[in-house]
Amino acid sequence: MSFEKGQILTEQTVHLTREDLVRYAGASGDFNPIHYRDDIAQRVGLPGVLAHGMLTMGIGSSILVGALGDAARLQSYVVRFTKPVLVAADEGADVTYVATVGLVKDDGSARVDLTVTFGDDKVFGKAQALVTAA
Repeated sequence: MSFEKGQILTEQTVHLTREDLVRYAGASGDFNPIHYRDDIAQRVGLPGVLAHGMLTMGIGSSILVGALGDAARLQSYVVRFTKPVLVAADEGADVTYVATVGLVKDDGSARVDLTVTFGDDKVFGKAQALVTAA
């Protein structure tokens, strides 16, 4: 796979539910109740239950690896969290991931910029991955 600046590698919307949050809590060991109980989330000043930041980050890396076809091509991945994803009890939450080539290096590797949105909010202020050419 060769890269071109501005090329969209993948775009995907993921629907998160409260069940997803509970499953992730079990897998990660992060049982902070702000991720599954509205009363606790509101008690600490949050508008509602939030998805785990590391869950949203992990989904992004999985989507990117799926587009690349080989996890070994993902050399690094950094994220700065800026906005939470509120997961409503009944409706859940739709999170959209768009991976765009931001820079192509001389060796054919690339910097991929990941834009992640929930509604009108950007979930990540900066999300970049370095990927190798095939």
